[in-house]
This record gives sequence, C-alpha cells and structure tokens, in this order.
Amino acid sequence: MKSNKKIENKLTVFDKITEAIGWIQIVLSPVLLSLLIGVPFYLSNESTFTFIILCLLFLTGLIVGIIYANKIAKKRGTINFLSRISASPELDNKEEK
Repeated sequence: MKSNKKIENKLTVFDKITEAIGWIQIVLSPVLLSLLIGVPFYLSNESTFTFIILCLLFLTGLIVGIIYANKIAKKRGTINFLSRISASPELDNKEEK
C-alpha cells in the first residue's frame, strides 16, 4: 500500500509540473507578441520614452498572459487546452488504405 501512495504522489507531481510548463507556454504567447511589437518600435528610435513604452508593452503582455493562463488553468487545464489547439483533426479521420 505504501508503494501505491508513492506512485500516486509521483503522478500528481508530474501532473503539476506539466501543468506549470503549459501555464508558462500560455503566458509566453502574449508576452512574445507584445515584444514583437515593442522591440522594433524601440529600435527605430532608441530613447528613454520608447524604452518606457517597450516596458509598458511587456508588462501589459505579461499581465494579459497571466490572467489568460489562470483562466484556462481553472476552466480546463493547461495541458488539455494546449493539446486541443495543437491537434490536427485531419489525421483523426484519416482512413487506412
């Protein structure tokens, strides 16, 4: 019986780690998008003002990402969400010849 509890704990730790990795992936999506917009804007005219705009865009992307990832984690789970958006339904209905 003790070994079963250890296995269950390992699975829950594994699940927590995969959920955390999925959460980070979801957070990084808006962050990278905000940097994709902000970095060229900053590099076109390097000044304190454009750096502040870059930082604000980064923080906005981070906050939006955290809110979105928490919403998804509570609703469906991050790994379930990521697996659904990564799935290719064309392969699900492929007939074997």
